[in-house]
Amino acid sequence: MAQSINGKVAIVTGASSGIGRAAARMLAEQGALLALVARSADKLQALKTELGGDCIVVPADLTIPAHVDAMVQTTLDRFGQVDILFANAGSYVTGDVAEGDADEWDRVLSVNVNSIFRAVRAVLPGMIERRSGDIVVTSSISGHQAIHWEPVYSASKHAVQSFVHGVRRQVAPHNVRIGALAPGIVLNELWGLTDQEEIERRVAAHAGLRCEDVADALLFMLTRPA
Repeated sequence: MAQSINGKVAIVTGASSGIGRAAARMLAEQGALLALVARSADKLQALKTELGGDCIVVPADLTIPAHVDAMVQTTLDRFGQVDILFANAGSYVTGDVAEGDADEWDRVLSVNVNSIFRAVRAVLPGMIERRSGDIVVTSSISGHQAIHWEPVYSASKHAVQSFVHGVRRQVAPHNVRIGALAPGIVLNELWGLTDQEEIERRVAAHAGLRCEDVADALLFMLTRPA
């Protein structure tokens, strides 16, 4: 029997656009109480207004460790617990390593790896104590297959995959679940796509996924019986 999301408290990072925004809409439709997290306060506020219901806006730069901790604490202060963490915020870098910007790599790794590790660490004690909780991380097909034009990005997603599989074994005895979504190309702002007709044309040509398709996969994961 599927589990209900209604009334559960969910943190969604990267909620201001793309997969995160689609996931926030889906969770709101399912009755979740939301903490919407991203750098853009204006975009988050617009999403909060659209969604209505019980949600809070948490502007944060997840490359800053204190912001990761504050994100979780703000959610706990408002709702009392965290039932779902959707660690979706991510950054992308491509190009040849010989010509790459190592400082940019550090920024990407801070978002794609370090902020996820810290967020998971911050929510786990409460989940373990309650013997309940779901964590889902946005990975990528690049976390399963190193892609030659994006080796640093691929490395960051491989790190996420290893982390998820290791943590899963640690938290399973406490009735806490952690998993990773690993889509291929998602047709959104990351690829410079905002026109819905163009997105639908590419989907019809099997050239990528909608953000909503990824949100559907998230819903499937969250609603599976223990």
